[in-house]
Amino acid sequence: QVHLVESGGGLSQAGGSLRLSCAASGNINGVNIMRWYRQAPGKQRELVADITPGGSTNYADSVKGRFAISRDNAENTVYLQMNSLKPEDTAVYYCNADIVELTPLRRLTNYWGQGTQVTVSS
Repeated sequence: QVHLVESGGGLSQAGGSLRLSCAASGNINGVNIMRWYRQAPGKQRELVADITPGGSTNYADSVKGRFAISRDNAENTVYLQMNSLKPEDTAVYYCNADIVELTPLRRLTNYWGQGTQVTVSS
């Protein structure tokens, strides 16, 4: 079994900052791409940012220059530093990762965290 546990969400005023963390634990042989998604009320879930094990990153246009994704491969943890927050960043943020399980088959499986609420007031 593998689990992704997010932390760091909460309430911020517009222009403020929050830092999200997501730690993968369990029967892990390796962690490939790690991602942050978000879903606002009434909207589809969207990719916010992703990062490869080597540190290559990709961002949604709406967060470029404001958000930064990073990871600690030794700790199987991904972070999302969110600066200059806007009310439209309000959403539930989900961690997602492609994980190779420590099993004889070494399956690559996609996992989701439970989500953490981020609310930005104007």
